[in-house]
Amino acid sequence: MAFGLFKKNREPWPIFEALGTDMHCHLIPKVDDGSKCEEESIECLNTLRAVGYNKVIITPHFQTPRFENKEEDIKQRFANLKFQAAEAGVMIDMAGVGGEYRIDSGFQRRLEEPKFLMVGDKYVLVEFSLHQQMMGVDEMIFDMQMKGYEVILAHPERYPYMNVQGVRMERLKDQGVYFQINVLSLGGFYGEEAKHKAYDMLERGWVEFMGTDMHNTMYAQALCALTHDRKVAKVLAKHEFMNKEL
Repeated sequence: MAFGLFKKNREPWPIFEALGTDMHCHLIPKVDDGSKCEEESIECLNTLRAVGYNKVIITPHFQTPRFENKEEDIKQRFANLKFQAAEAGVMIDMAGVGGEYRIDSGFQRRLEEPKFLMVGDKYVLVEFSLHQQMMGVDEMIFDMQMKGYEVILAHPERYPYMNVQGVRMERLKDQGVYFQINVLSLGGFYGEEAKHKAYDMLERGWVEFMGTDMHNTMYAQALCALTHDRKVAKVLAKHEFMNKEL
């Protein structure tokens, strides 16, 4: 590999061919807490290809008031990055741009005049606060479903107030919400609690999608290291995910 990222590490194995599409990452520069420049984005895109992904859907944050992104601006920035990536010879299909929408104080306004950037043709990726549960979440998800959207919840293993043994996760599954866990959770990137919850959810058959949630080259390095984790390879061989449908 030509990337500077791999100088100090073993070269990655393309184990994520089994998924095909990364459907959650933050690689549009300077729009959220993800990539800071085009060079970093391109290095991360090359990493995705090196570990086996052949398609990527980029999902910047939409969050009130921290990331007040506008859909039309994000689409233009994605088009610019796609052009720059092609110029740099990146060999991954930049299949589309979605969003990771925080269900927060501004979310109800989004529902009144929806302009969601979707993952694939029908899914909306949403996230909760990482700190405390917001009231009325179930009702807003139900409103989305009534408008015809399929809802994917990003990284449920990372919410400290949601436990696999509790009723909250099971209620969301009963409501028809898809779950997406972060690949790096399986390696302990977010701590042991998130790791244990991710594996528990997999065993219960509660995980439809896996995403990298890649933000920068630190995530990319961790992802490369994870390709040598035999337990992760067994997960990919054992479980069927819906990533390839995107």
